[in-house]
Amino acid sequence: MLKIENLKAEIDGIKILKGINLTVNAGEIHAIMGPNGSGKSTLSSVIAGKEEYEVTDGSITFNNEDLLELAPEERANEGIFLSFQYPVEIPGISVSNFIKTSLNEQRKFKNLDPIATSELLRLMREKMKLLNINQGYLSRNMNEGFSGGEKKRNEIFQMAMLNPKLSILDETDSGLDIDALKIVANGVNTLKNNENATIVITHYQRLLDYIVPDYVHILHNGKIVKSGDKNLALEMEERGYEWITKEKNL
Repeated sequence: MLKIENLKAEIDGIKILKGINLTVNAGEIHAIMGPNGSGKSTLSSVIAGKEEYEVTDGSITFNNEDLLELAPEERANEGIFLSFQYPVEIPGISVSNFIKTSLNEQRKFKNLDPIATSELLRLMREKMKLLNINQGYLSRNMNEGFSGGEKKRNEIFQMAMLNPKLSILDETDSGLDIDALKIVANGVNTLKNNENATIVITHYQRLLDYIVPDYVHILHNGKIVKSGDKNLALEMEERGYEWITKEKNL
């Protein structure tokens, strides 16, 4: 599904990604861990197409298509979803209108008619139940006045509605208490199937107690320096990141 080869990227002349290699297949969950400044959020931003980052070398293919040739909105319509670390507030735009507009843009890209109101409401009720969201939530302005946990839950609600092929969750556990964490994780796990994939970016192992990854990758100084199964995350929790740098002579 996703193949990244020797990816290098910088911003304002500062080199951040220094040769990333990563393959993500359908049906898989990959966790990317690493200390602050290692390049985790930059990697997610480059995949999503944030234009402030300059790719200087390497390639990203998504379902055998050159992702670097696509604009951010085209990548989203192709099925890539990015859950932001710090979701923005959009005053004057309700959650329901935002979701409806996003869905219809996706349908337009696929040459489909706009979604019928009855079908939209049915889908919303189904996904709201999944994430324990009440009906009044839909009329609230997008993220305005939301707590940190509500913003993250809203991101997963969008993901559930848009049904992406590849979801990138950038520190979704940030600011969540344990109950909200369980609800968000349950949503992610329920949406997993053999035709989609998820990349979870996190500092901490605790999220991976609830979203169990097939693979864990440690990012350090712009490169993936170690990969393993879920047990690698447990080892990182116990030993910290310093041992990796010593082991690899970084």
